[in-house]
Amino acid sequence: MSSARELNSRPHFSGAFGLRLAVWYATLFVIGAIAIVFLTYWVASTSLERRDREIINGKLGEYAAVYGRGGIEALADTVRAEQRTAPERLFVRVLDRGTESIVLSNPGPWDPSTMEVGSIRLRDGTLVQVGKSTEARDDLLARFRAALGLVTLSIVVIALGGGLLATQTAMAPIRALIGAVTRVIKTGRIDARVPQTGTGDALDELTALFNAMLDKIEGLVGAMRGALDNVSHDLRTPLTRLRGTAEMALAAEPDVDRYREALAECVEESDRVLVMLNTLMDISEAESGTMPLQREPVLLREVVERALDLYRDTAEAKGVTIELEKEDARDIVVSGDRTRLEQVAANLIDNAVKYTPTGGRVDVAIERDGSRAVLRVRDTGSGIAPDELPRIWDRLFRGDTSRTERGLGLGLSLVKAIVEAHGGTVDVQSATGRGSTFSVSLPGLAGSGVGGSESTPS
Repeated sequence: MSSARELNSRPHFSGAFGLRLAVWYATLFVIGAIAIVFLTYWVASTSLERRDREIINGKLGEYAAVYGRGGIEALADTVRAEQRTAPERLFVRVLDRGTESIVLSNPGPWDPSTMEVGSIRLRDGTLVQVGKSTEARDDLLARFRAALGLVTLSIVVIALGGGLLATQTAMAPIRALIGAVTRVIKTGRIDARVPQTGTGDALDELTALFNAMLDKIEGLVGAMRGALDNVSHDLRTPLTRLRGTAEMALAAEPDVDRYREALAECVEESDRVLVMLNTLMDISEAESGTMPLQREPVLLREVVERALDLYRDTAEAKGVTIELEKEDARDIVVSGDRTRLEQVAANLIDNAVKYTPTGGRVDVAIERDGSRAVLRVRDTGSGIAPDELPRIWDRLFRGDTSRTERGLGLGLSLVKAIVEAHGGTVDVQSATGRGSTFSVSLPGLAGSGVGGSESTPS
């Protein structure tokens, strides 16, 4: 019930988040726009005020020059002439030593509160004052404020609309992700994918990673289902044999020797089941990256020679020649878990000896390939069919030619998992009737003679 409620509430949360995102976008946009509007108004107001001040200061200098050339009469004539012809009227007042008006451009009260006023005192103490009415400037600024108000209102509307549109567009990939996750949760199917926009932005990258994650999960789930099917199939045989052995022993006449033989067979089958389960656990740990690796510098030749010693008697008994090629590879060192690398070498050699007929041979070689160390195991066995070649690394897979040999079908899977856990790669080249060559490539240890000097480690 709680999962259903969470699924049903997701669209609401998505819409609420989208609305908040739109409001944040609009708020920031409006704040920025208002700041620009206020800055524009301040610049306009300051510019108009500066213009008035420059006009007044210019007139004061001009009147001072006229007064200096022709006295008060010349100044009065100049003021009267300007009053008749100037496009912008100025208020001019001349005070004799600051007490008596001797020139007044306009009759009426002198109100500095409605004017921008400037003054200059001449050498003889005469004070010249020039005033410019601020009514025109105030009227212009009032109309400018009204226009800016309309612009601000338009900006708010555009910001809200643009914020909603931008949010809807930006949220589309996230909603697609939510839809895909919801379908996976509701249906249990993981084949859903989110279409990519191809823009290369962070959301597109997130979509690609999400699809890659689904691909990985789908592959792991498929492998898990296949492994469970194979395990259940392969466990059925030893468990049936266990039950049959026990039932036959119980149904027969009491006989201690018969009971001992039955118990021995049960122990053997139990060991087979335990080996299968432990190997499957090792493969799972290696593939998931949780396998504990006790890394140390390991001489690859020592690992191979130890594995050869384990299977030399088996090869001789079968009539198979097994040799390590004579190339000097004593200085090839890799960083890895010695026990796990011995498992790799042992499984490959065991696999080669097992499928090589009497009179055949198995050649093992250790080589350098640039900065990597390569282990090759070549046999003259029956080879692998082309249609089976891509599947030999799968868990519990056994080809037609391997059905006659005793085994679990896990050896090559374990080899691949351990090698990849060490940062290496595996490869096989094979043809039916012409044998197989298995190659393991591992990163070489710096200074070990792999891609570097030829010094032998101490």
